[in-house]
Amino acid sequence: MTDSIADMLTRVRNAIAARHTKVDIPASRLKIEIARIFKEEGYITNYSIKTTEGSNSRTLRIFLRYGPKGESVISHLERISRPSRRVYVPSKGIQKILGGLGINILSTSHGVMTGKQARKANIGGEILCSVY
Repeated sequence: MTDSIADMLTRVRNAIAARHTKVDIPASRLKIEIARIFKEEGYITNYSIKTTEGSNSRTLRIFLRYGPKGESVISHLERISRPSRRVYVPSKGIQKILGGLGINILSTSHGVMTGKQARKANIGGEILCSVY
């Protein structure tokens, strides 16, 4: 597999479509940072990192969030920058998603952050995904 972030987003989309309460994903530092942003922005309830004994593999468990009528909080999850086509933007080029209701997640020189935080800090970077 060449694109582990796309795999993570696809696993979350599939779990939402199947109405699962949690989803397990092989962990990496970048995926953990993306999960942290999802939690800060209120798209998931929580996440945890599990280490398997006897091996160095870690698992990221994401607990999905649903509304009072059972509708998912995440309605759209899209990978923007891919290994075959990287998308970099300056701080002025970071667009708002749905007029500010959604978020972009960027990988910058100052770490992984939302598009709003990057615009405020006047930092550009690679747009990883968009969520609303």
